[in-house]
Amino acid sequence: MKLILATNNQGKVKEYRDILTPLGFEVLSQSEAGIHLDVEETGATFAENAYLKAKAIYDIAHCCVLSDDSGLQVTVLGNEPGIYSARYKGLPTEHERRMAILDGLKDKADRSARFVCCVCFIDEGGKEHLFTGIWNGTIAEAESGTNGFGYDPIFVAEDSGGHTTASLPISFKETHSHRAKAVGQLMDYLRSR
Repeated sequence: MKLILATNNQGKVKEYRDILTPLGFEVLSQSEAGIHLDVEETGATFAENAYLKAKAIYDIAHCCVLSDDSGLQVTVLGNEPGIYSARYKGLPTEHERRMAILDGLKDKADRSARFVCCVCFIDEGGKEHLFTGIWNGTIAEAESGTNGFGYDPIFVAEDSGGHTTASLPISFKETHSHRAKAVGQLMDYLRSR
């Protein structure tokens, strides 16, 4: 089944391909599908942003579309960066955004955090289905590891044995992450329809 991902983020494309290709999906990024569109994320929640992106692609392609919006929520920072994770404080690089989180946690006892992912699947008939995955953990004292992307070098998942996500094999993230949990719900739905 052809499925267009409403993203050109190569980290996300790789993760989704690794998860969905073995299940029989032909996974294309939006640029690979010939769609050159930058949807403004004006929603107030992960679910709203995921839907906005998926709907924009569906309106062009009229086939199955998968989109997600995800981000890091740090408890003591008022759940920031949240929906602004990819553009936190207007900083241009992932490293600078990670440093802003670490700076914000200096001398803080509570380092609890969670990754949240909301997946929006729009089926061939245009009906949307939303699935949310949450991955609890803490923020490390410093960056560690080179696997993954975004906040992976500072996120220590509750099930990671004390290692940052970026310090573990990509396969660990692909089976345990917030995105994997949301996609698992999606797969349960797809198998049942």
